[in-house]
Amino acid sequence: MKTLDITREVCPMTYVRVKLAIEQVADGDELEVILKGAEPAKNVPRSAAEDGHEVRSFEPLDQGRHRLVLRARHGGR
Repeated sequence: MKTLDITREVCPMTYVRVKLAIEQVADGDELEVILKGAEPAKNVPRSAAEDGHEVRSFEPLDQGRHRLVLRARHGGR
């Protein structure tokens, strides 16, 4: 599983980075995203789901960070 750390990014770049990374993941494979802050925690999972990707899990870590696991869905959205 590929991991992407976007804890230093701010919206809207948080999802831009995720979108670019998930395009590099094969259909059906997973991408782990480490993010930080209330706005990315709300917007990144929602935007990924709107783009047709599956939110597999979303869990709090520490210091305002979260772990998001997405399954790439590149076709048949």
